[in-house]
Amino acid sequence: MCGRYAITLPPEAMRQLFAIRGGIPAFALRFNAAPTMDLPVVRMGDVGREIALLRWGLVPSWAKSLDGGSLLINARSETAAEKPSFRGAFARRRALVPANGFYEWQARGKGPKVPHFVHRRDGAPMVFAALWERWGPPEGGAIETFAILTSEANSDIAAIHHRMPVILPPEQWDLWLSPSTALGALEALLTPAPLGLVSAYPVSLRVNSVANDDPALLAPAEAPPEGEAQAVPAPRRPGQLDLF
Repeated sequence: MCGRYAITLPPEAMRQLFAIRGGIPAFALRFNAAPTMDLPVVRMGDVGREIALLRWGLVPSWAKSLDGGSLLINARSETAAEKPSFRGAFARRRALVPANGFYEWQARGKGPKVPHFVHRRDGAPMVFAALWERWGPPEGGAIETFAILTSEANSDIAAIHHRMPVILPPEQWDLWLSPSTALGALEALLTPAPLGLVSAYPVSLRVNSVANDDPALLAPAEAPPEGEAQAVPAPRRPGQLDLF
């Protein structure tokens, strides 16, 4: 699954990367983006691609309340088109989530998990396939949320975790965002990253706390010997689904 990531591209760099024509909202650079945060997401607007700030943790349009259920931060790409929580968004509300990389925690025997930062080997940004949804409370107003699609991990990181975000190359962005793309063509995009695209290294246990959000989180750290005790457990957000 993907439960934390970094997005440190400034707004103007993001505008150029995605060829955004209109204005874009101001947003904070995040070295430890976490569920419930408002984060930049690319989707189709009235005049082409647009960037919007959406809350991470998809809330289905039919949900009775915003906080009444678990956070749907990820969606399995193999079943998202069929699951009630995701199928409406899969059919009509697809998005791209830019990232410098994501964090994953590796189980090491009986000891606590070790955080790793997964990034592209060439240093380019990652772009995740995502779904977004609009939820409207009875009293009015609307809240927009998103979930990141995951696939089986490729062998580059399978030893760290068995799932990874779906990473789309630039030539697939329009196909994924287009409302006219057929279901079969969409599903064909949702595959593990090509071998050799990503690499990973251990990072500090400081990433386990969302209170820490600074460049030092991306610095390599030495992984403790297997089974060695660590003071901080791997992170878990209240209500977060752990199905992916």
